[in-house]
Amino acid sequence: MLRFRLTAVALAICINSAHAQNFDLLIRNGHVIDGTGSPWYGADIGITKGHIAAIGHLPNATAATVLDARNRVVAPGFIDMLGQSEMTILVDPRLPSKIFQGITTEITGEGNTVAPVNDRIRGEGRSAFAHYGLTEDWSTFREYFARLERQGMGINLGSYVGATQVREFVIGDEDRAPTPAELEQMQGLVRQAMQDGALGVSTALQYAPAPYAKTSELIALAQQARQFGGIYATHMRNEGDHVLDALDEAFRIGREAQIPVEIWHLKAAGVKNFGRMPQIVDRINAARRSGVDVAADTYAYTAWFNTFSAFIPPWAHDGGDAKLIERLKDPATRARIRHDLEDKKADWDNEWQEIHGPEAILIGVVQNPELLPLEGKRLSEIATLWNESAFDAMCDLLIRDHAATEVAVFGMSEPDVVLALQQPWVSIDNDSQGTSTEGLLAAEHPHPRAYGTFPRILRKYVREEGKLTLEDAIRKFSALPAGRLRLNDRGLVKAGMWADLVIFDPDRVTDVATFEKPNQLSQGMDCVLVNGVPVIVEGKMTGKLPGKVIRGPGF
Repeated sequence: MLRFRLTAVALAICINSAHAQNFDLLIRNGHVIDGTGSPWYGADIGITKGHIAAIGHLPNATAATVLDARNRVVAPGFIDMLGQSEMTILVDPRLPSKIFQGITTEITGEGNTVAPVNDRIRGEGRSAFAHYGLTEDWSTFREYFARLERQGMGINLGSYVGATQVREFVIGDEDRAPTPAELEQMQGLVRQAMQDGALGVSTALQYAPAPYAKTSELIALAQQARQFGGIYATHMRNEGDHVLDALDEAFRIGREAQIPVEIWHLKAAGVKNFGRMPQIVDRINAARRSGVDVAADTYAYTAWFNTFSAFIPPWAHDGGDAKLIERLKDPATRARIRHDLEDKKADWDNEWQEIHGPEAILIGVVQNPELLPLEGKRLSEIATLWNESAFDAMCDLLIRDHAATEVAVFGMSEPDVVLALQQPWVSIDNDSQGTSTEGLLAAEHPHPRAYGTFPRILRKYVREEGKLTLEDAIRKFSALPAGRLRLNDRGLVKAGMWADLVIFDPDRVTDVATFEKPNQLSQGMDCVLVNGVPVIVEGKMTGKLPGKVIRGPGF
């Protein structure tokens, strides 16, 4: 005789909707856009123990909390395919800038990651942690994740292990290849991180010391992540003049390591490359047809945001930031750096050649308190203020801010941004740390995407310009990234899934943040639920911290 045991969730699904049902939370009268790309349908949603327990006509249902979603969309919570919140979630675990966008899950870890950490890395990062009033009291991902769980967090968070991180752990900042023994140690660190719950291995190949890594080194690390079901995510070696070569490298890593590839913040960078996105899309489509499991994401702005020191050629970073600053101070070496920046045929990602001029560089975040008045100013303004060339102003700013400055760089064309956004294999990344309009984090001047990415897409590209349907935008925000990350219990409005949900009026949701005034929360998210717990109700934060660590299959 067959015997069946129904879980509480499965039982709730099986009960006839005509019978009385009691849930922890009940959403009534919503227009459900389920994340698959299908048109909306009307339904009630019952939530029990953090999961979606029932969907349909539930007239007799009761709950401790009832939310009326009449004339509102109910959709899966949004998944940020590249956030940067591993530090700021320890400063303000509510992450207001994220939840007011509808983000319920963030994946972080771009090349340099929060673990593994040794004494050298801990020492080099001490000033950054001091800036936020934090102590780096962990060494492994397992220890870091445990700290998050003790503290609580407003959203779910998962992380890659960075190829740069394990390189720095073993080699430091030197421009050389690892020895066989060192490479084996790096591979072991990747394996341990995957067993601790990392989602894969990542690279940020524009930022030293990452450019020193050869493709074969990256393949060797990606192979370790693949053994644990991970993926390879990359800020490619070049996003400008040599973007096609960089794509080919990413495809090679995918093929030889037999691992899925995620290309972060897909772009055609630089004024000379305006109009190249069709070529980039064709190259990716060809790789997909050949069997490479490759996809991408975008934040859909025409300005990127990165460390200002990335403008300096990779050779000048050999030995780390202290050596970089020494070189910037030396007149002869500074002249060599200037020569390399002015070389229009450079074989590295030369951002100086990718912009119209210094007016395209906006100073975002500084760590030296004396430089705070410069946040929000263009490099051209600072050069005038300091009565020197834009190049010298950049070098002097990096010296005074210990190479920690972050900048917005206006170097993409709107048609290229739109075409990337429209591709069926492109999801969305915020590519910014969670922040707040209150406290320490409010003193920074981030890219407006930190507050506005997802609502901006709903406003600009769905409602105003019709570049995407609402259903497809929601798919890009939820089911598409969840499938990419193998998050089988998130990303859809479906019985049995974790109840990460957003409720909003599609005619009202909007971004507010601008490049001039970025610290402004998006508007229009009436309710946001993380694991069945409201973190926003009637447009206001509840202060609840129901987020969970998202661990990969190797855990």
